[in-house]
Amino acid sequence: MEGTQTNMKLVAALQEALAENRVTTNQTLLAQHSSDESYHTPHLPDIVVFPESADEVSATVKLAKTYDVPVVPYGYGSSLEANVIPQQGGIVIDFANMNEILEVRENDFLVKVQPGVTRSQLEKELKKYGLFFTVDPGADATLGGMAATNASGTTSVKYGIMRDNVRDLEVVLADGSIIHTGSMAAKSSSGYNLNGLFVGSEGTLGCFTELTLKVIGIPEHIMAARAEFHSVDDAVDAVIAIMQAGIPIARVELVDEEAIKQMNEYSETDYHEAPTLFLELHGNEAGLKNDVDFMEEIVSDMNCRQIEFETDTAGRNKLWEARHNAAYAFIHNHPGRKQMVTDVCVPISELAGAVKDARIAISESGLAGGIVGHVGDGNYHILLMLDPENPDDIARANQLNERIVSYALERGGTCTGEHGVGTGKQKYQEREHGEARHVMRKIKQALDPDDMLNPGKIIE
Repeated sequence: MEGTQTNMKLVAALQEALAENRVTTNQTLLAQHSSDESYHTPHLPDIVVFPESADEVSATVKLAKTYDVPVVPYGYGSSLEANVIPQQGGIVIDFANMNEILEVRENDFLVKVQPGVTRSQLEKELKKYGLFFTVDPGADATLGGMAATNASGTTSVKYGIMRDNVRDLEVVLADGSIIHTGSMAAKSSSGYNLNGLFVGSEGTLGCFTELTLKVIGIPEHIMAARAEFHSVDDAVDAVIAIMQAGIPIARVELVDEEAIKQMNEYSETDYHEAPTLFLELHGNEAGLKNDVDFMEEIVSDMNCRQIEFETDTAGRNKLWEARHNAAYAFIHNHPGRKQMVTDVCVPISELAGAVKDARIAISESGLAGGIVGHVGDGNYHILLMLDPENPDDIARANQLNERIVSYALERGGTCTGEHGVGTGKQKYQEREHGEARHVMRKIKQALDPDDMLNPGKIIE
């Protein structure tokens, strides 16, 4: 933003449109909104606002257009590819005050929420109705942020990703107008699929102010398991066989030896340091018993070293807590280092080769790192520890990232399965999408001709 006087005029206009105490240029708050959980370079916004309604978001966007400044929507700051870093300054719209669960329509298996509602907040409310929201990215992100990056996570193998579970969005566009992208109907053949367009757009096409989400009934019974294997190939082959057998697996996560080692130290577990699957099945008691027996036969045929089951809530929570804390385990065990978390997604048949090549790449980089993956849908992550002030570390990390992305793209995969593009994966867009990238640019130009909504992200 150019000029202190312009800044002051915009601040005054925003304070009139919202409220004085919900518009700030406080340096501490600006700094808090200058970064996400990635290793990417922070950048201060000029102003942070805390709207409480779609109308206030609309007013903010209209003023940003008048003063020709960028707008960056901000949820919880848990993104991993600089998705919410305001690299050109401007206004950050923090949705912390828009955190109400507006309506639970239990008979329709739908819930309406504001974008600042967190996953754990929604989970707590839905339990009262015997329902749950299926998308679980691990982090306690906001639902608006999860829709913006098309988040998925451990349960996507059974229940789908964020795009599959959004029925409708209320969106403030770049001109301040407010639209809805869908309806409450279970299906529709009417018009273009705007839900699919806006979910995953990372704030570059509009600001989400309300979401209507699909929910389902809490399963009657849940069974978790941990299976150790001699090799990654055996583990992946076991997953393919389990899925081919029609066993309704709800979660299946691959954790490599180094990640198991870090988890043991951080979570005080004593798991054997071997390629390991963390699994969970949902269903009724009789059906689960048959599925478990069948699954034991399958993993045995795939050279499983051992498999242990957890039926009680405490045991299941301990197992999944260890898995979800894998990233924090690396951070805790490598003080003074910053974590780069990167992900790609490949066809399941290519996953074993991809993970093995990634393990070699980590070793050759000389950096500490481990691999975890949503093996049921071919998505895996590298947790890499580096010194962000060391150019050599950054260069080696970027080289590793380039290698695993190239491996994925050469085999029909994608440069990111769930983290989004931000700026971190921007350079791979042309290679992955080819001519379709020009279509994306035309959509961006049509909806945001002044390039004011989260500029510099996804499309260059």
